[in-house]
Amino acid sequence: MVLFRQERAKEEFKHLAAAGSPVPVIILTLMSSERPIVFVVDDDQGFRESLRRLLMSVGLSVEVFPSAQAFLGSPRRHAPGCLVLDVRLPGLSGLDLQQELANTDVTLPIIFLTGHGDIPMTVRAMKAGAVEFLTKPFREQDLLDAIRHAIDRDRVARAERLELAEIRRRYDTLTPRERDVMAAAVAGLLNKQIAGQLGTSEATVKEQRGHVMKKMQAGSLADLVRSASRLGITPAGSGPTPPR
Repeated sequence: MVLFRQERAKEEFKHLAAAGSPVPVIILTLMSSERPIVFVVDDDQGFRESLRRLLMSVGLSVEVFPSAQAFLGSPRRHAPGCLVLDVRLPGLSGLDLQQELANTDVTLPIIFLTGHGDIPMTVRAMKAGAVEFLTKPFREQDLLDAIRHAIDRDRVARAERLELAEIRRRYDTLTPRERDVMAAAVAGLLNKQIAGQLGTSEATVKEQRGHVMKKMQAGSLADLVRSASRLGITPAGSGPTPPR
């Protein structure tokens, strides 16, 4: 039933995007609510299998790997999830793998496990974005709580990325002049002021502003400002240059 709803959500997303219609939050949520998966990387086979049984017993999908290289070399399905990672591994260490994933822009939440943790190691891992750092032996419930938190965080992040991608898609449909009008509008300028700035008529600006509102699917100026903020568009001279 869940898989059916997810497929329906994906098809509806494609349909609405093609038609230039708003994408409801519920669809973005369904698209990011596929069955979560937990990746376990640990060189101790007995420990890996013990974790696999534990996580499967609470209904989680699990994939286990003996090394960082094995994990990096495996295909991964796109679903909410997290990585349960031993710090000390043959070849690439857990901290090295964390850096490698960051370098390739992979945002998978990481829970570190170690039998030899120390404060500098913990600080390094947490500063780099780790969700939790557990020292073996640990309480099973502590790990399960950390995994649930990590999956929830990943699900939210995926939904936000989907929403941002849709906003960018809408922005890409604007003409260069419409983008200029949008930047001026979110800066708080009136149509008359925008016309003077762009060297055109107020009537033309009004028409172009209407096109911007329609293409960006903004019901109000506040909606347009929020979308502009998500895109990093700021008033001229006050920050990053608007995307072109």
